[in-house]
Amino acid sequence: MIATPKLEFAPILPELFLCGVAIIGLLYEALAPRAERLWHLALALAGLVAAALATFPLWHWQGDPTVMAGMVAADRFSVVSRLVLLAIAAMGLLLGTHYFARSGDEPRGELYPLVLFATAGMTLITAAADLILMFLALEILSLALYVLTGITGRPASNEAAMKYFLLGAFSSAFFLFGVAWAYGATATTSITAVANALAGQTGSQALALMAFAFLVIGFGFKVAAVPFHMWTPDVYQGAPTPVTAFMSAATKVAAFLALIRVLDVAFQPLTWDWTPVVWVLAALSVIVGSVLAIAQSDIKRMLAYSSIAHAGFILTGLTAADQTGIRSAMFYLVAYSLMTLGAFGVVMLVSARGEEQTALTSYAGLAKRSPLLAGLMTLFLLSLAGIPPTAGFVAKVGVFSAAIGAGHWPLAVIGVISSVAAAFFYLRVIVLMYMQEPQGTHDEDRSVLPRVALAIPAILTLAFGIFPSLILGILERASILRW
Repeated sequence: MIATPKLEFAPILPELFLCGVAIIGLLYEALAPRAERLWHLALALAGLVAAALATFPLWHWQGDPTVMAGMVAADRFSVVSRLVLLAIAAMGLLLGTHYFARSGDEPRGELYPLVLFATAGMTLITAAADLILMFLALEILSLALYVLTGITGRPASNEAAMKYFLLGAFSSAFFLFGVAWAYGATATTSITAVANALAGQTGSQALALMAFAFLVIGFGFKVAAVPFHMWTPDVYQGAPTPVTAFMSAATKVAAFLALIRVLDVAFQPLTWDWTPVVWVLAALSVIVGSVLAIAQSDIKRMLAYSSIAHAGFILTGLTAADQTGIRSAMFYLVAYSLMTLGAFGVVMLVSARGEEQTALTSYAGLAKRSPLLAGLMTLFLLSLAGIPPTAGFVAKVGVFSAAIGAGHWPLAVIGVISSVAAAFFYLRVIVLMYMQEPQGTHDEDRSVLPRVALAIPAILTLAFGIFPSLILGILERASILRW
């Protein structure tokens, strides 16, 4: 049965809404005599809501697994991916609006269209059923993030944007080489067709392994896995804090979910070949990220190295190339998004003058100056450390269980030991907040609305830690990839 045009376009309606509203936002910024920040925010949030409403019906999609000539996957995996990314974008816009309103700088109306374009690229890469479309989506989200990194015009921000751009260009080239090798191996770039060719042994496995190697380099850069992590600390520190919050959460979610589709669909017949590579990347990431984070004196750089370690934990779950591994990785990504958005949100409020108060010493005595911020930061740091009853604890148990179930217990042991080491630098911040006196003069942001916004990830971090079944059932059904 041939799908009608209406049904054919339904799986890409979220991206159409995001791009359409982004274009309207650009026109408003260019043509309005004085573009108002709140109008920009309302328009962008309306676009996110419209994209979410277009996503929900896809949960019960009964048509072909792929649409648009096999380029876009219409499955529950992409539905959950889109909803998570849209929620992250909404939080990023709220934090960004407050950040620039507080700074008294020019309105920066381009923030909103750029976030929408980046989100459109992120949602599209998770739903891409073809490697060429995946590359195009990767470029859309990357170009928007490069500009967002340097949006303030500060020297540190410009430097971070240039580093991100140059290294990102190299990673994109490697990704494109991987697409070319995949085509050379199987005469197709369709993810499903690549899997069928390798399963039927009609493609070249040697060339396919070369394709996997190049694609992993491209994905490794985006997820900040060792040894492709060198850009992360400088970019996280130099970018405006709300941009760092959005980038750290959304980029990791989008890149990992796209990597899951590539590994567990396209290269599923070569599981025994690529699993050792993922094993090594996971081990290196958790060790390097956990150890180097200890030596940091800036909280944004500390959280950057923490994100590298968390990339390793997610890769640990992916070494189990089955539905259990996919579900555990998806839950970890949801938990990581909540705690990293919350942690960077608190960092934004503590560094009230922009990016001046990001040293760890700025958190000395925070519990006396602002008990609420100290409490929120404690919760998010404990979740990052994997302490119960937070979502971070359930997430780590999930990926370790998946790895052990697949026979990779040495990797799980490395992960547990690294988690113990990582607890040191998280607890160090908590000790500073509660057990030391304030040093110097500090002027925390006393605004109420950002605190209300940060209450959402805080509540969900506890809820998913105490009642993980609230979301595990949904992820269980979404982890079945149709191909």
